[in-house]
Amino acid sequence: MNLRLTKSIVPNLLTLANLYCGFLSIVFASNGDFEKSALAILLGAFFDMFDGIVARLIGAASELGVQLDSLCDAITFGLAPSYMLYKMYFYQFGSFGLFCSALPAIAGVVRLARFNVQLTSLEDKKFFTGLPIPSAALSIVSYLIFFLGNKTSNILDFTYFPFFVSFVISGVMVSRIKYPNLPRPSKSGIKESPVSFIFLIIIIIATIFTNGIVVFPAMVLYIVAFSLVHFYNWIREYIDPEDDEE
Repeated sequence: MNLRLTKSIVPNLLTLANLYCGFLSIVFASNGDFEKSALAILLGAFFDMFDGIVARLIGAASELGVQLDSLCDAITFGLAPSYMLYKMYFYQFGSFGLFCSALPAIAGVVRLARFNVQLTSLEDKKFFTGLPIPSAALSIVSYLIFFLGNKTSNILDFTYFPFFVSFVISGVMVSRIKYPNLPRPSKSGIKESPVSFIFLIIIIIATIFTNGIVVFPAMVLYIVAFSLVHFYNWIREYIDPEDDEE
């Protein structure tokens, strides 16, 4: 049997590394090691970012890569965060807790399927319809680790807030709200979105100096800000649709 090796094997291996990180996250969470579970999801996010970059650099972007990426994202950024939600909080609410913790995984899979059906180009998109599933996972995990799991930081550690996190994050994933893609760390990416790139650098630096606590508030700001922009555009279109068409 002849094994055919193509240049697409490199980004595909990075994508599968993302899947492996999702599997590790679930195993760590099942053992109660939630910090390692969160780190595994974060590592998966790095693989998820670089597989696309590498694919484009070597000209190996393909439909197979897109489908493989979605399947792996469903595990690492859908199932793994939902399982963390269940193990850290929703386990105490029986069947209703199972449903609430499963919502982000369900919404994430729907979000990925919709993205694949509507895909018309393998190039990077400037905007996504609905919150991308990696961003949703980062929002959930940052809340679980730095607020719910950190008893010294109890600003958002009240009884019903995890329900709010689960329902809202799931809702914005399947919404029609447009969220901008993060700028790529390249000359063209910085040139196209200099303000977004500067904001991203500030968040990264703040994350380091606050030991990660700023991540969840930053994600909430990102979600709320572009939800308001979407609502404003909808109001403007409703009031004066002719100007919007022009």
